[in-house]
Amino acid sequence: MHTELQVVLTMALLRLIAGTIEISAALLMLKFGKVQPALKINGLLGLIGPIVLTLVGSIGFIGLSNQLSWSKLAVTGLGVLLIFFGTR
Repeated sequence: MHTELQVVLTMALLRLIAGTIEISAALLMLKFGKVQPALKINGLLGLIGPIVLTLVGSIGFIGLSNQLSWSKLAVTGLGVLLIFFGTR
């Protein structure tokens, strides 16, 4: 059983790691100073963003699973799926 604080700390930690990766990528782009490596780095970041979104959302759902009804969890999950389908 996870406490709400543990869930929030895990979510925040994942976002901090993702932010650190983003800043590191920006610094690498500046270091290389060329468009081709910058585009490759940007492509990798495009993969990392949805993964982090999914992980943080999943952890949040796990944290809420004891507090919300199944119907509300289903509607929220449907909303996440619509975000993914809408951005494809």
